[in-house]
Amino acid sequence: MATPDFIRDLRASAGHQLLWLPGVTAVVFDDEGRVLLGRRSDNGRWSLIGGIPEPGEQPAVCAVREVEEETAVQCVVERLVLVQALKPVTYDNGDVCQFMDITFRCRAVGGEARVNDDESLEVGWFAVDALPDIKDFGQTRVKQALSDAPAWFEPAPSL
Repeated sequence: MATPDFIRDLRASAGHQLLWLPGVTAVVFDDEGRVLLGRRSDNGRWSLIGGIPEPGEQPAVCAVREVEEETAVQCVVERLVLVQALKPVTYDNGDVCQFMDITFRCRAVGGEARVNDDESLEVGWFAVDALPDIKDFGQTRVKQALSDAPAWFEPAPSL
């Protein structure tokens, strides 16, 4: 994932300390019910499309922008799927981030899937029952996006 300029600016003064950041994930379906995935250039794994909103950018707008930037597919957001605070991650350079992931179900409305930036090695549409090896993160989000259940969130502990 390319690091946005505003995070580079933050890192100049914050160093490697934990940054709490918003993140969005798009579960994009085409008219055949296939899911759009990209094989990431940083780790070689297939994953859902996602990214970090720019300051002031609405999460749904970010999801649409990221999908088009990374895959050349235009999409519309249909609904909120999931909101989840993820575990902190430490990158190879020592930077530590923790993301609040906001996942949306999206529908493709145009464009042809292709590698459209340097964040992906491959891009493609996959039948839900024939997904490549993706992490539990992606599997959970695809499953939730396919259900009619309300948006998932970790419930607050009972008092």
